[in-house]
Amino acid sequence: MFQLFQTLDGIRTDARAVTALEYAMIAALIAVAAVTVITGLGSALSTTLSSVSSAL
Repeated sequence: MFQLFQTLDGIRTDARAVTALEYAMIAALIAVAAVTVITGLGSALSTTLSSVSSAL
C-alpha cells in the first residue's frame, strides 16, 4: 500500500505525468460527448427514416 502512495506522489510531482493525465481526461470527456451526440443523432435519424418509409 505504501508503494502505491509513493507512486501516486511521484506522478503528482512529475509535471509530464500531470499533463498526460490532463490530456487523457480531456480525451475521455470528448469521447463521452461524441457518443452522446451520435446516439442522439442516431435516434433522430431512425425516427425520420421510419416516417419516410411509412410514407412510401
